[in-house]
Parts: sequence; C-alpha cells; structure tokens
Amino acid sequence: MTKKKIAFQGEPGANSHMAAREHFPELEAMPCYAFEDAFAAVREGTAELAMIPIENSVAGRVADIHHLLPESGLFIIGERFQRVHHQLMAPKGAALKGLAAVRSHVMALGQCRSVIQELGLKREIAADTAGAAREVAELGDPKVAAIASSLAAEIYGLDILKADVEDAAHNTTRFVIMSRDHIIPGQGKGKVITSFVFRVRNVPAALYKVMGGFATNGVNMTKLESYQLEGSFNATQFYADIEGHPQDRMVKLAMEEMQFFSTHLQIMGTYPADPFREGV
Repeated sequence: MTKKKIAFQGEPGANSHMAAREHFPELEAMPCYAFEDAFAAVREGTAELAMIPIENSVAGRVADIHHLLPESGLFIIGERFQRVHHQLMAPKGAALKGLAAVRSHVMALGQCRSVIQELGLKREIAADTAGAAREVAELGDPKVAAIASSLAAEIYGLDILKADVEDAAHNTTRFVIMSRDHIIPGQGKGKVITSFVFRVRNVPAALYKVMGGFATNGVNMTKLESYQLEGSFNATQFYADIEGHPQDRMVKLAMEEMQFFSTHLQIMGTYPADPFREGV
C-alpha cells in the first residue's frame, strides 16, 4: 500500500520537513522546490496535505505567502507552532576551533549572530538551511560548517558541534496545514481559528467600520495584515485570523456587518487552534 504524503517547500531536513514529520508521522514528507509546487501536489492528488510556514516570531511573515494562499485553491484545516532550533554542524571529524566559515540561509545566519561572532566565522549565504547542510556535506571541508536543523544533520551525516545556537529563545514558526477539502470542525468542539482574506470598499473609514463589527460583537481578532495587490498602491487586501466558528452567533453577526463594507471576502478555513496558543 502506497504511503500517503504531505508536501513541504524546501530540501529534506528543512524546518518544514521537521514540522511535517512531527505533526503527521504516519505520512511521507514530500519535498517541493517552491510553495506553488507544494500547492499543486495537493491540488493534483500527489499529496494529501501541505505544511506551509506563514510567519516567524523573529523574522515576521513569510515573504509572498499571503499572495499565494488565496490563489492556491486549497483550504487551511489546521495549524502548528514549531519551535525553531538551529544547530551548528560540520563534516565528521571537524572541531569548533578549526572552523573558518559557516553557511546557511540569510535569516538563520541573522538569528545566530552571537555564536558566529564568538567563533569568528565568515558568513556564506545559501538558498536555505537544509541546502546549506547538504552543500557542506558534499564539500567535506572540516573548516566549513552549516547552520540547520537536527534532522538535516541526521540526513546528511553531519556532526552537531554546538546545539541550539539561536539567539532568541522564543524563535517559533507558525505553519498552516492545507488540504483540497474544506474540512470544518463541528461547532462547540473546542477552540477554533477562522482565517480569511478581504478587501474593503473605497469609502472613508471602511476598515474602521469592518473592525468595529468584530469589536462590538466581542470577537477576538488575533491577526490582521495588509498587502498590495498586483503592484497597486490602491488595491489593498487584508489577511485576518479570528477566534471563533463561522456558525457562532457573534461571529456570524460580525461577518455580516463586515460584508457591508467589503468588496471581497474569502474564507480560507476554520480549524482547531494549536494548544501552543494557550501558553502565549
């Protein structure tokens, strides 16, 4: 029997790979070159689900993801908050005192400044963390290290010379789980998040009035981000997360009021809230 798959963007050993494997150990993790490839794999049935990073507590939102999600043809059916641990790794036999350079994604290098400065290493930018680990393994130079995940070290046969070298203890990435099926949990089945995108009418205070509908109905909006559409400075779309089910009376009232001042509304999904939220 063929094992079902979950798609992720990046090379084997990426943080997305770790999130997919830990959240769905029964599924085979399927690497994809780009986010669009991961979405296509799910749409076409090659994969059942996709694990997609949407934001990071240190770096902010993942570039372009808010443009891609509404056009993916998929729905959000879950979320996962993944603690990001960066490992300093090198070919077997290498030692910390012998290192001269370190290779990784530019964001990972920026998140590990202290150890890089402490060891006096030259920074080398790679396309992604797992790719850096693969390149370092192929190079086999004991003077060149990589910063990547523990899974990458395992896959590419590298030794971890210094563990958990990230500067920020809170470094966490939020992932959304995408499906071609619009799976909605039953009302009253626990805390849920509803995600949607919308555009407001071109009238004064339209956004203020949209937000007022959620405030007066006591609906908590946990996220609101804006981004420009097709390079226009006039066409703005918003991505939002709220706590609650679309069938909850107060959520329904807030959404109805919102539509008076919106030209477009697209529900991306309603899904169980990750327990991580309780500790935030």
